[in-house]
Amino acid sequence: MTSPNVETWPFEPAVREVVALLAGGKYAAIERLTRGVRLTAADIRRAVKEYPHRPAVPPPELAPPLDVVEIRAKPGAPRAWSVDVGMWSVAEGRSDLTLQLTVRADPTRPGGFAIEFDDLHVL
Repeated sequence: MTSPNVETWPFEPAVREVVALLAGGKYAAIERLTRGVRLTAADIRRAVKEYPHRPAVPPPELAPPLDVVEIRAKPGAPRAWSVDVGMWSVAEGRSDLTLQLTVRADPTRPGGFAIEFDDLHVL
């Protein structure tokens, strides 16, 4: 179910950290944070390079809401969510670029969530 209120997601700070790392060109840090699940630093660098504008962190008051859908899992599996984040760019402001992540509850990780970098593409 998609949430109308971004404040309801306890993993939002972790997701916004990924956005800041992406905007800062810190692809190796993203790979470490996500443990390289699905995409490596080189894959992320290549995806950013294919887009004509440099990603940016939006002003906090203009940050687009997270588009969150809970993933149905087997009983006993940790909760997980598919998260789409509308991105900004230096040249455009709000852009047509979307960051797609999977977030899983994981009490062994800092903040209690594991993040997987699924894709970065134009929607």
